[in-house]
Parts: sequence; structure tokens; C-alpha cells
Amino acid sequence: MKSSHFIDMMRQQERWRLEESINLLPSENMASPQLRALLSSDFGHRYTLPIEAESGGVYTENAYRGTRLTTEVERSCERAASEVYGSKYSCVQPMGGHIAAMIAIASTTKKGDSLYAIPVENGGYDGYAQPYLPDILGLTAGTLPFDASMQNVDSDATAALIRRKKPRVVILGASFILFPYDMGPIRDACRQAGSKLVYDGSHVMGLIAGGEFQKPLKEGADMLYGSTHKSLFGPQGGIILTDSKALDSEVRKNLTWRFVDNVHWNRVAALGQAMLEMKRFGPAYAKQVIRNSKRFGKELDERGFPIMFKELGFSESHQLHIDQKAVKDRFGLDINEMSIKLEKSNLITDSVGRLGTSEITRLGVREKDLPELADMFIDAAKGKQVKKRVKAFRDRFTMAYRFR
Repeated sequence: MKSSHFIDMMRQQERWRLEESINLLPSENMASPQLRALLSSDFGHRYTLPIEAESGGVYTENAYRGTRLTTEVERSCERAASEVYGSKYSCVQPMGGHIAAMIAIASTTKKGDSLYAIPVENGGYDGYAQPYLPDILGLTAGTLPFDASMQNVDSDATAALIRRKKPRVVILGASFILFPYDMGPIRDACRQAGSKLVYDGSHVMGLIAGGEFQKPLKEGADMLYGSTHKSLFGPQGGIILTDSKALDSEVRKNLTWRFVDNVHWNRVAALGQAMLEMKRFGPAYAKQVIRNSKRFGKELDERGFPIMFKELGFSESHQLHIDQKAVKDRFGLDINEMSIKLEKSNLITDSVGRLGTSEITRLGVREKDLPELADMFIDAAKGKQVKKRVKAFRDRFTMAYRFR
């Protein structure tokens, strides 16, 4: 293996994914040059561990020296996050959305408690199913009533379940998420039952930051947490936000030497940059993401590609959901085979039936561009090679919603 092997792979990756492809994954976004510079900075090599207490008879500010700027990076990132999300407290130490979920759940439960979340079969996050986080944390998992015809929680039935079962924590949010939740009845039931209501915004954190989709903390969630690299501008990581001093204190207790150690301060610096970008560009970006989802759904539907929930406007988020049975009937392919066929033309989708508009929006794509994209998508789905057309389309755009 030559010394430049990984550099060569990086160049291949960046040429393919950043210059030649159109990314329609709902779980990814593209990072600005400033954010990518921070990810490769000296912060990535460093530690900081504020102690600010007596240890072994000696008062110690920090377990390390040379930390003045590293510590300030975390504090500045937290301030920026609280400004963007309108929260009193924020924690940016979680290494990913899954770790943020683990910390949030551990901070609101004790062993033997119950946790209720959206069923996996309705697009809920697999990690909340019994074999995963509940098993690790000693909890019993249950599922919330879900109306598949509306792709949404049945709020009244959920409220009734909460009053009856009195779970310790109720989680709203899912991997398949198109529409906001009616949080009022669920919030009221949680207050009456003594349950904590937490919101996993992993997929919609960028929309929430831009003032769209919904405002979980204002609508009754005790805590909002999620990934920072899907509809948000990246990097990969996690975040936890709350207005409760008591909950923030519980979160802090579950950080050092429990769920995190060194938290990769280059990532935190990059997240701070993403927050500055969201503060400046988030409202316009979030609105455009939703407009693009609605229009792209319409264009694909009109061309015979089956997108679900037409009667509901297709989507109020960055996602579109493919009717997998209709794809099999019309194209003779399952959804995995369809994704492989699309990738041969450099149209990148997932293999579970979702399309995403976050990255194409960040790229500067608007409604007027989506008929052409839909044409290429349909041709690729039918087996035509459209790689050159995809490249020509990609070449017309430069990253938007960023500082120059």
C-alpha cells in the first residue's frame, strides 16, 4: 500500500460525492469550507477537562494545560446553539445522535422504568426497541399508537396510553418523519402522569433551527436532542437542549467518564460554525427544504414514480417516502435494487425507501430545477444511463447558505 493510499481515496470520494453526484439521502448534508477547515484543525489533537475543584488537596482548574481556547470553543458553541434553538441550556459533547439519545434517556430514567416511542415498523428509531438502548439501560420498551395512514402519532390514543401506563419517558421523533406531531394532548398527559416528554429531532434539527417543522421545546418537550449532520449543516455528532436547569444538571452528571471522555473538540468547533451558519441562513434554508420536498414529490408523482401521502402534500420535512409496493409493481425492483440502479447514474439514495432534499437545497437547487432532476431520476429508475446529465446538472450549482 503506497503512502498516499488514503489521500488518493479521499480525492476519489470528494470528486465522486461532491462534484459528480446528486445526493438524495435524508441522513446527510454537505459541510461548508469553513466547517471542514475546523474539522481538520489542531483542535482535533487536543484535550480539555475542566475540574474547577480541589483534587488531592490542590485546587485544579483543568486536568490539562494549553486549554484556554479549547474550553472557550465548547462554551461558545453552547451559547450559539442556545441562541439558535431558543433554549436555556445546551450540551454539545455527545459524539453522535445515538449517544445523545442514550444520555438523554439515562438522565430522565432509572433502571426498571419504562420508555415509550414510535414503533420501528412505522419508521421509529430502531435504537429505542427493547434489544438496544432499553436493554443497555435496564428499561422496558413500549410503543406509541401510530396512524400509518397519516404517517403520524395518534395523539389522543397516545395521551390515553400515557395516562394509563404512566411511562417514565415518552419519545417523539423518528427515522421516517414527514409531518409535525400534535404535541398538546401528549404534553398534557405527560404532565398528569409524571412522565418526561423528550423529542428526538435527529432528522429535523436543521428545520427546527430554521424555525420550521415545529418548536418542540415551546410545544412542551422537556428536552430536545438529536444528530447534527442530517438536515442540520454538520458535522456528524449530537446535541442536547433543554430549558430545565435540573435536567441540564442530570445531563452533565452523565458526561465525563460515563457516556463521554474526550469529545473531539474539532467537531465541537465545527458544530459551532454550523450554528453560526444556521443563525444567519437557517430560516431561508429550512423554508426552501420544505418547498423542494413538496415540489420534488409532485414532479416524481406526475411522472409515475410512486411517492406516498400525495393527499397530505407529500411532506412537511426534508423527506419523501417511496411507495415500495408500487415500485415493485411498476418497475419490477425492490427498493434496494432500485437504489443500486440509481447509484449507477450517480443519484444517491438510501435502500429503505426515503428520499431527502437537505443536500440539494444546500447546493442551491430550487423548485424550478426539480422537473429536470425528476426527469433524470425517472430515466435512471428505468435503467437508462444518465451519469453525464447528472454531472452537467451538478456543475450548475455552488453551495448556498454559507459565508463567503
